[in-house]
Formats: sequence, structure tokens, C-alpha cells
Amino acid sequence: MPLLNKIRATVRHPSGTAEPSAPAGRAVSAWPAARLALTAFFAVDGFLFAAWVVRIPDVRAQVHASHAALGLALLCVSAGAVATMPLVGRLCLRHGSRRITVLSLALLSGAVVLPSHTHSVPALGAVLLLFGAGYGAANVAMNSTAVELVAELRRPVMPSFHAGYSLGGLLGAAVGGLLAGQLTASWALACSGALGVLVTAGAGVVLLRGGRVAGTVRETPTERAVAGQLPRAGRLLVLLVGLTALCSSYGEGSLADWATLHLTDDVHAGAALAAFGYAVYAFAMTAGRLAGTWLSIRLGPARLMVAGGLTAGAGMLVAALTPSVWLVLAGFVLVGLGLANLFPLAIARAGEVGGPRGVATASTLGYAGMLIGPPVIGFLADAASLPLALTTVSAAGLGAAALAAVVHRAGRRHG
Repeated sequence: MPLLNKIRATVRHPSGTAEPSAPAGRAVSAWPAARLALTAFFAVDGFLFAAWVVRIPDVRAQVHASHAALGLALLCVSAGAVATMPLVGRLCLRHGSRRITVLSLALLSGAVVLPSHTHSVPALGAVLLLFGAGYGAANVAMNSTAVELVAELRRPVMPSFHAGYSLGGLLGAAVGGLLAGQLTASWALACSGALGVLVTAGAGVVLLRGGRVAGTVRETPTERAVAGQLPRAGRLLVLLVGLTALCSSYGEGSLADWATLHLTDDVHAGAALAAFGYAVYAFAMTAGRLAGTWLSIRLGPARLMVAGGLTAGAGMLVAALTPSVWLVLAGFVLVGLGLANLFPLAIARAGEVGGPRGVATASTLGYAGMLIGPPVIGFLADAASLPLALTTVSAAGLGAAALAAVVHRAGRRHG
């Protein structure tokens, strides 16, 4: 079992050596300036994406797109993101994750303004390619920077960054909804882009000025990747945690598109209560991420991932198969709590092992799950039923738990 032994050593530390201990008597702040700045980047990333999403109906009317044409245009966001992610991993290695984070958010802040100025479907698709490129680049670069800060702080704080993203998304959706009747799409997206530029400028100065957190001596994942110290077993580990991210995002994408329809069509809930169902899920996910660091410290990241996958799997079975509205809502809460930390912790592990390239690989796999989830659910719903189709989300959660357990068992010998 030589390969398994290599994986075990890699799980403990990608270079196969023990972690160096922090210098005695030198306390490290749990919230250094760099962590606050990066959290602001995650929050504005979620805010900008939500600001665009709530204006999709206005832009659709402006370009006179059919449902099918709009669907093709929206795919350009995903195409731009997936095409960009591997390239950004290499750019982070060459130029530093922090610089690429700032540049990516600047690109995203400018691109979010463009859709409201298009007047044809091809033009919309072109600007959404650019928007997707900025969004994909930002996610790889931010997560690569987050992985390095996690290594420097020596605390599992990755979920707190993704909680910032979730909070930014909720704020963006709420503000966008409130201003929908007062501002045109052009003005709303222009204001969102301006906010993005301001946050990028302010937080960017802090992030770029901040060096390594005082009191840390640990070699960063980027330094290991540049030095070529990633063993072959480490690549397999990156693939495993990337598949975990795929399982998680499969559930996230599926719930985003099908939760409301399940409540209205299968459980016969009213429109308001059905809309509340997705909000319950989103708030549960945000709460889970806010508690993620605390839970990671007490349970360990691997055990938290296993527990999260099992919780999401059980919750989705309840939500998919019960005829009671309130039990469906309770199931959505469990799904949100369960999925909350799977993706952040998977990305953190991939980056710990493979640096920015590991983050890019896992992010690309994760984004693939977001892409394939909704259409797979739709196809299965047509072939059988929507409740039966939604049980695949439960299977994905259980698959994520199994993958996390494999990695945990491989590392237990050296744990």
C-alpha cells in the first residue's frame, strides 16, 4: 500500500514533515488586518454577484431574449469562469495571490456594470463571458490567499471567509430587491460596481501592504508549490477534495434552482411560503459558515465535513420525500447547515496541499457541480418526478461525507 502511505503523509503535511510549532510567547491575532481585508473581498464578491442576479429579469426584457436564449447567455458566465480558473492558478504562483485578488475584483467590479448596457443577446453573452472571467478569477485568487492566511494563522478560519461571501450575497439581494422600483438596472449595477471599486481600493491597500502574519514561520502552500514539493499522492488528494467540492456545489446549485418549485408544485405551498423556503436554506448556510471556524477547531475539519455531508443527505431526504411544508422547510435548514462548510473546507484542503493550482483544480471541479446540478435535476424530474430527482442531492451529500472520511482515515495514522 505505498500509495496510501504517501496520501497519509500528504494529509498530515504536503511535504511529509511535521508542522513547525509557533514561536513561544508570540501571540497571533485572530483577526489581523489582512484577514479583515480578505473578508471584505469575499463579501463584495457575493454582493456583486447577487446585484447582477436580481437584475436578470430587467436585462432579459432589455435584450428581448426568450427563455432559451437567456439560458445560453447565462451559460457564458459559467464558461468564462471555468475557462479562467486554471490560468489564474498559474498567475497566482507567478505574481502572488494577493495581487491577483485585487486585479480580479477590479475586473469584476467593472464587468458588473456592462450587462445593463447591452441590447442584443450576443452582446449580453459577450459581456457575461467577461463577468464570468472576473468572477472565476476572483474566486480562485481569493481562496488561494485565504489558504495562505489559514496557514499563517494556524487556525481553520476558511469558513469565515465564505460566510462573508454569503452575507454579501444576502445583502446584495436585499438591497437590489428594495431598490428595484427606485433605480433602473443601469443605475443599480453602476452603484454596485462603484461600491466594488471602493472596497477593492481600500481593502486592496491593506491586503497588499500586509506581509506574513507576525509570529508565524510556516511555509505557505504557494512556496511549496513553487518549490515543486507536491508529491504525486498530493495530486490525488487534490482530486478527492475537488470531488467533495463538486458534491457540495451540486447540492447548492440544485437547491437554488429547484427548491421553490418543489414547494409550490409538489408540496402545494403558497408563493410567499415557497420563497421563504429558499431564504431559510440560505440563512442556514450562512449561519453554518459563521459557526464554521468554531466547529472546525472543536471537531476538526475532516470530521466536520463528514458530519456536514451526512446532515445534508438526511435533510434532503426529508425535504424531498415528506408531504408536509414544515418538514420540507426543516429539511432545507439541515441541507443548508450540512453544505455550509463542505465547499470552503474542501478548497482549504486543496490549497493546503497544492497551493493556487490545487485551489484552481478544486474550484473548477466545484463549479462543474454547480453547472451540472440544475439540468440533471430537470432531466430526472421529467423522466420520473421532482422529489425523486432531488434525492440525488442527498446522494451527493453522502458522497461528500464518504470522500471526506477516506481522506480522514488516510491521515489518521499520522494524526
